[in-house]
This record gives sequence, C-alpha cells and structure tokens, in this order.
Amino acid sequence: MGQSSSTEQVSPELCEVQALAASTGALPALEKAFSLLSDSNTNSIPLNSLQKCFDLTFESQISEQTAVQKELPVLLSHLGSAIVDLFFLADENGVSWIEFLRGYVKCCGRTVASTSFNNLFRVFSTTFSKAGLPVKLQFESYEDDCKTSGSLLPSDVLLLLRICWILSSDSRKLKMNLHKSKGDCSLPDMSHLVLSAIESCAEGGHELYYWDCIVSDLDIRLPAAKIHLWALKTVPNLADCFVQFVHARLCCSGTHEEKLEPSCSSAHENSPTAIFNNNLLISGWAWAISLSLRSPIYEELSKICFPSNADDINENLLYRSSLHGKGLNRFWSNVEGYKGPLLMLIAAHEDDSNTRKWIIGALTHQGFENREMFYGTSGSLYAISPVFHVFPSSGKEKNFVYSHMHPTGRYEAHPKPVGIAFGGSMGNERILMDEDFARITVRHHAVDKTYQHGSLFPNQGFLPLEASILEVEVWGLGGKTPKEVQASYKKREEIFTEQRRKIDLKTFTNWEDSPEKMMMDMVSDPNAGRREDR
Repeated sequence: MGQSSSTEQVSPELCEVQALAASTGALPALEKAFSLLSDSNTNSIPLNSLQKCFDLTFESQISEQTAVQKELPVLLSHLGSAIVDLFFLADENGVSWIEFLRGYVKCCGRTVASTSFNNLFRVFSTTFSKAGLPVKLQFESYEDDCKTSGSLLPSDVLLLLRICWILSSDSRKLKMNLHKSKGDCSLPDMSHLVLSAIESCAEGGHELYYWDCIVSDLDIRLPAAKIHLWALKTVPNLADCFVQFVHARLCCSGTHEEKLEPSCSSAHENSPTAIFNNNLLISGWAWAISLSLRSPIYEELSKICFPSNADDINENLLYRSSLHGKGLNRFWSNVEGYKGPLLMLIAAHEDDSNTRKWIIGALTHQGFENREMFYGTSGSLYAISPVFHVFPSSGKEKNFVYSHMHPTGRYEAHPKPVGIAFGGSMGNERILMDEDFARITVRHHAVDKTYQHGSLFPNQGFLPLEASILEVEVWGLGGKTPKEVQASYKKREEIFTEQRRKIDLKTFTNWEDSPEKMMMDMVSDPNAGRREDR
C-alpha cells in the first residue's frame, strides 16, 4: 500500500501528508483505493490506471448539435489526464503512496474558496489544451496561490458550468451507490447563470435582450479575474463540484468494482428530468440556488437536482398554485405547520408583455406564520430567470418575511395588510403578493435594508412595478423531520375540527337544568330572581 512497515521509521514528510489526508476523513478509503489501484511489484499506481479513475463519457441523442455540445464529449475524454498531470506527481513507476496523498490533498484538502476555484480553472484550461481547443486563460503560480488572468467567452462559461454539472451528477451517483446504472444526467438550461456572469463581468456596456438570447453565440470577452469574483459571490459552491468528484472517484474506487461512466443525454419523455420540466423549479434553477448555499439546504436541493427516480422530484413540493389553487387560503392549508426552510418561487409578467416572463424566489429558514408584523432570522432573495442573482441578508434589518391572513370572527378598526411580503417595511415592501395570488408588487431595493441591493429582473426601474402572477410554488427544504411534524400537526387539526362539528346530545337531554333555559327565564322575567329572594 506504499506505507512503511511498523519496524521502519515513517518520514516526517509522509506523516504530515497523512495527517492532512486524515483531516478530511478520507484516509482509510484512500488506503483501500491505493491497494486496489497500485502495482504490487512497484508499489505505485500506473498513470494509465489513475487516469481511468477520472474518465467520463458523454452520449448525446440530439441529432443537430451546437458547437458547445460537440466540444463537451471531447473535453470529458481528456479530463482524467488533465487532473493527473496537474495534481499527481509520478516517477518512472507511477504515482507513489505519498504523491497519491499529496494529489488528493491538493484537490480535496481544506483550503480557501479562492484556491479551489483556481484549481477548477486550471483543470478547465488544461483540458481545453489537451483537446486542442482554444482558451485564453493564463496562470501565475506563487508559493501558496495562483493568479488567473485572461478572458473567457460566454460559450466557455457554459462549457465550464456543464462540466461542473456532470461532475456533480457523477459524484452523487457514486455516493448513492448507483454506479451500476447509467442514469439520466441530462444537461439542463444554464443560460440564466451565463447571463448573470455576462451582466456582472462584461466590459463596454453590452445591451442584451435577455428573453431571446442564445448565450453560446455571444462574442463578449469576460475577464477571468471578474469571472473569479462573480463565482465567489454568486455560486461559491461551484468549485466543490470538482472537489466532490475527485473525492468520490478515488474513495469509491475502493468500494465499487465497476467504474461509473455516466451517459449525459437529452431527457427522455418519462425520465425524471422530463417530469421535472412540469415544475416551476426546473433542475437548472435548483442547481443554481444550491450553488449559492453552504448549509444542509444544499443537500436537499441536490436531491431535487439529481433525483434517483421520478418519485423523488415532487417529494419536497408543498404548494403549487396551478395544482392546489390560487390564493392565501389554499396556500396556507398546504404550508401551515411546516417548521423548516422553505423556498418560494413566483413567476410573473408585466401586463403589456406576456412574453417577458420573469421568475424570482425567496428562501426563508423557518416556516410561514400568520403574524401582523415582519419576522424571521435569516433568508435570501433570488432573481432566477432570465438572469440569476443572489441577494442574501444585509444584516441591517430583520424584515425577512411577512405573511398575514384576515382573522375570522374578529373586527379590526385598523386591519393589517393581507398577503405575503419579503423585505422593506410595512406599506413599502420590496416584494408583496396580494391575498388572491393574482398581483405582485416589486419595489426598488432602496426601500429595503434587510436584503442586499440589486435588480430582481432585467431593467427594473426605481418606480414600483405591478405584474400579474402566473404561478407560485413552495418547496420544503428541511428534510424528513419538518414533514413529519407537519403531518402530525395536520392530523391533530383534523381531529379538533371533527370534534367541533360533533354535538354532545347529553347536554340537551335535561332542559330544566340547562344554561339555555336559565337564560331564557331571565330574559322573559328579569325580576324573577329578586322576587324569590324577597
């Protein structure tokens, strides 16, 4: 396995590398993987064997392919050799135990996010070079860091995102022990992320019509340094796609005899991805939101992005207006009692343009409550389509959520607004939906100190905008426990409702002793009690 026996002295260098690998929790799995991959004669892993660990294949069922779709399988075929050349130092026998650990630590060790992104960009650039494709990225290496310069085209950004999607899909299949099946890892639409990068990084004031834009055809140079900053701010989990892929491929090679080679293709009619397209939250948007989060919510969104079967897709769906009915009452009957993180998506369009649909979202880390004031501890707003942006908490105010229904059987001289709102203040909400889920009002970020500033849809002006709501969805992202608590809550409410409907006939059997007769007697002769006293 490359380790010294108990009678031999272990070098301090090896001890240090083993300690770094052990800090990730992967050392036992790496030991098993090395014993399976290494040659017993040389006690090293042949380069060819290590490269095969990272091999990926791509099968497309689309007859007419774009240039980006044609380049993707070529890039994936060179991915394994690029990873090995960059991170694993080999001698004439192959990769030794200490260099195997060093390579793993370089890829998957604990480090800052900036270094992880540099590793991802280096793999991307080297893969391009090995495939004979042009890419204008340069790297200046320092002792502990690397500076990226050059530029990328929107088509390059699209390829980078698609490769990261495939890496995430592959590592998830290995973790779920689905290595023997070539499950569908169909590539979703990622134009919202590419347009986000263009809007944040482009220089020179390019004007785009976001609703009818083919991003792979755009000839706009995006500086690599700005792409790096955009990724750190908008999709900080993107580099983890590469980290998780390397970890899963090396650690799972010690437990799985068969190597997974996923077939990434267009969605079949009955595939999970095809069924996903019926939802407002499609896989590409769910993936983009998951890349912005570093919490257990990331795992729940990953289940939505990469479902093992069609039944898993709608498992976390709590409410859809087209399915359960529009309005606050129908919404409340489906989400009440859910005490966990919730993601609400709203699709709307301006009255003068049915084609310019936009989708925004709000993530709250607690369930909805019927209150007369704002509440919440944390949350984020999202511009999802046509351009993706994230607006986390600013830390200045805590007006995260407002949700209020008309109280039944109670008069209010000054009733509070009825509806659902996010950010801003009472009467000046940043996002406000009416109680019928028919209209939505979106205000400029200047009215809001709870969430960070930015436009929720392209060309948002300073004046409030009213739009017609097309669809509303709410997804529960708390896992099994909040669902079980909600089911228990609903069952208890049903019991109480049934009890209130039932009439206890025993209270009406003796009219002479009933409170109703006493009240009737007092009304008919109010002085009766006094005469008896005299």
